[in-house]
Amino acid sequence: MKTIDDEPVHWSAARKIALRFFLVFFLLYIFFNPNGVLPYVDVLYEKYIEPFHSLVVWLGSHVLHLAKPITTFTNGSGDTTYDYVIMLLIFVLAVVCAIIWSLADRKTRNYNKLFYWLTVVVRYYVAITMLTYGFVKVIKLQFPSPDLNRLLEPIGDASPMGLAWTYMGYSYGFNLFTGLGEVTCGLLLFFRRTSTLGALLGLVVAGNIMAINYAFDVPVKLLSTMLTVMCLFLLSKDAARLINFFILNKPAAPANLTPHTFKKRWANITTTVVKYLLIVYVLAGNLVSDIQAMSQYGDHAPKPPLWGIYQVKSFIRNHDTVPPLTTDTMRWNKLILPYNSTARVIFMDDSTRYYNWKLDTVKHTVVMFPYTDSLNKGTYTYSMPKKDELLLKGVKRSDSLEIWLKKVDLKKFRLINRGFNWINEYPYNR
Repeated sequence: MKTIDDEPVHWSAARKIALRFFLVFFLLYIFFNPNGVLPYVDVLYEKYIEPFHSLVVWLGSHVLHLAKPITTFTNGSGDTTYDYVIMLLIFVLAVVCAIIWSLADRKTRNYNKLFYWLTVVVRYYVAITMLTYGFVKVIKLQFPSPDLNRLLEPIGDASPMGLAWTYMGYSYGFNLFTGLGEVTCGLLLFFRRTSTLGALLGLVVAGNIMAINYAFDVPVKLLSTMLTVMCLFLLSKDAARLINFFILNKPAAPANLTPHTFKKRWANITTTVVKYLLIVYVLAGNLVSDIQAMSQYGDHAPKPPLWGIYQVKSFIRNHDTVPPLTTDTMRWNKLILPYNSTARVIFMDDSTRYYNWKLDTVKHTVVMFPYTDSLNKGTYTYSMPKKDELLLKGVKRSDSLEIWLKKVDLKKFRLINRGFNWINEYPYNR
């Protein structure tokens, strides 16, 4: 029986031009943003991307005449000036290639085989990306729980991205829900029979990520937008069927799921073996690396010695007790020890300074100095006279200091102690 998705013998001119454009556009995007698609591709990427760094810098200066030279490349942010110039370069090259291709090839009646293999490439790229991001939510590495600094930060001082990270990091249940959505999307996209469902789920998931990135200024706007566009591209083949089913209330004919195979049997067997090896590699690789990462960072990482928030109870300088005046810019108010080598001091006037914190748990000594002034060192011995109490004794410059601190019970924070409640007689919105 003929289905609505039987591959047409004759393509319209517009469809052929679109295929030519998207073929070049998507392949170039994947080339410049491999995103860990294949084993060890990141190692290869570091080698072949270097010449393009120089090219983009030259384009920014001599063609686009940017006000500032490009000095920053893709890092934790995927929305650098460099990334936007790369996107412009990809778009222009795709347009130029589509025009040249269209002028040179006027006789080809269809690109059914090219379209099929392009959808395979795009499916796998989206699938692997979704699995990568999904597992770091399921194992809760991407969005850790609010740390000690975040608990003390006024909400008005948080960046939009920091607010989004706190919102996501607060709940493991929500991380699990969103992570499983991404993992499910990735698994569905690996197989032809479930690829349409995977693309629909991907459109919802990637669209939500894209909305968060735009609304909260998260610098992954380009990637999330591309994932959304790729999901729309994957759904384009089923557009008529989806419109009939969801909008026109008409019967949707079965999709044509016949694969494009090779003439040689060994080639088809090899393709199948490579496919399942890749799926196993991606699943096992993500699980193993993420589980190993749990011991290094995230909610389950071991806490450093003396970890916690400490309230200063007594601050003695040169044998004189310094009163806790809110105008004092030198007396400590709180000491926060969130990481192994970092300390943060909040002074009485609410000003803050970060310190390099070098702790020796054998000698019970600590050396701390501002990141901006390594010569301004304070050297202390520390002890814990009672449970949750910390005593620092030492010298900073010419002053002797004795600082008594009490560890803050984190359960006093409403964000931590409120928890989940099935029954709420009134909204608890504080």
